Amino acid sequence: MTGHDLERALQVAVELAGWACETIRGASGTGTGPTGPVREKASPADIVTDTDEKVETHVRTVLRREFPDWGIEGEEYGAEEGTPGAPHWVIDPVDGTTNYAHGLGWCSFSLGLAEPDGSPLLGVVADPWRGEVFTAARGGGAHLNGTPIRAAGHRTLTGHVFMTEWAAHAHWLGMDALLAKLADRHSTARVMGSTALSLAQVAAGRATAAAIGAFHPVDGLPALLIATEAGAVAMPRLPALLLAAPGVAAEAQDLWRTTVGPGPEPQQKQ
Repeated sequence: MTGHDLERALQVAVELAGWACETIRGASGTGTGPTGPVREKASPADIVTDTDEKVETHVRTVLRREFPDWGIEGEEYGAEEGTPGAPHWVIDPVDGTTNYAHGLGWCSFSLGLAEPDGSPLLGVVADPWRGEVFTAARGGGAHLNGTPIRAAGHRTLTGHVFMTEWAAHAHWLGMDALLAKLADRHSTARVMGSTALSLAQVAAGRATAAAIGAFHPVDGLPALLIATEAGAVAMPRLPALLLAAPGVAAEAQDLWRTTVGPGPEPQQKQ
């Protein structure tokens, strides 16, 4: 892939994020939830709205037209193979559908591009309710509405925000112990309901660290690239992910070892 290809892909992704945000807000009527029906997928805690499907359908149509050889994987409609060796898109049209369906204004549109081996090339995460668009292209740093952002410069978890998410509606293995240890050191945990936005808060320096018990590229890969391009340290251990500002990475890793299990090796942007 050439630099021109990546630049064009990012431009299209940002344009799609703007359209998606308008669509998500427009479908909510006067509130922050959908006006149409809410339907169950795999379980009562796994739901979909007309907005999820409308956004993903439109994004797929545009991406297939603009980049016909590239693959596409989406939350609602699965994977479409591209030509051998081509990159592939990952789409989560509404990351945080439960929040959206219940009128809670904390969800996002997430779109990324990855190498055939899954390595991220670009990421876009858009917050329809706050007008924020987080972006990153590999090697180009991270931005919020066009302004460069960096992970926090904190040296301790104490006194700062630690983001995490349920595994759908359930606690994941080690989560309760992790939350208890965070409370012991006066680190404030937040479970907000959107993996993409939780990871993006680390990129913006608002949260000092985040832990995802079951990391999925469709909703996590774009924000992960944004965070690492902002200088955060990623410590993946499938199926989980630990993400932290550089100055607290060692502390977060030690905490992970004592609650969740053997710690992952840090990976930081060079």
